[in-house]
Amino acid sequence: MYILRSEHSFDSAHFLAGYEGKCSNIHGHRWRVVVEVMEEKLKSGGQLDGMVVDFGDLKNDLKEIVDFHDHKLIIEMGTMKKHLVELLKEEGFKIMEVNFRPTAENFSKYFYDYITQKGYKVKRAEVYETPTNCAIYEGER
Repeated sequence: MYILRSEHSFDSAHFLAGYEGKCSNIHGHRWRVVVEVMEEKLKSGGQLDGMVVDFGDLKNDLKEIVDFHDHKLIIEMGTMKKHLVELLKEEGFKIMEVNFRPTAENFSKYFYDYITQKGYKVKRAEVYETPTNCAIYEGER
């Protein structure tokens, strides 16, 4: 089995509604996203001869989704009053509403699914919210 790994990072803020602890307040992270794609055999012939995928393509696809989240306040839909969200947007703040609780665990599945939808055979996605704390999603077994 051949495995390629690519990573990219972004800065954003979030909070965990309903959580009893520090993470219930808006706070930021430098999120690090690592994806691994795999193939049993290398490509044969043509430009991709001897490769699993083009590293440049994988890097660009990961960068595209990661950059979309950069320097935004990521909130779970329905956890902040709508008029407050609209006021923040009117003031120029970049708000991204997601349909899941913005935890490292949920982000790992989110990025796994996105890269899979781009046509890659994804082995796993890792999301670090700190240099030493990481959530991993490996798909259904």
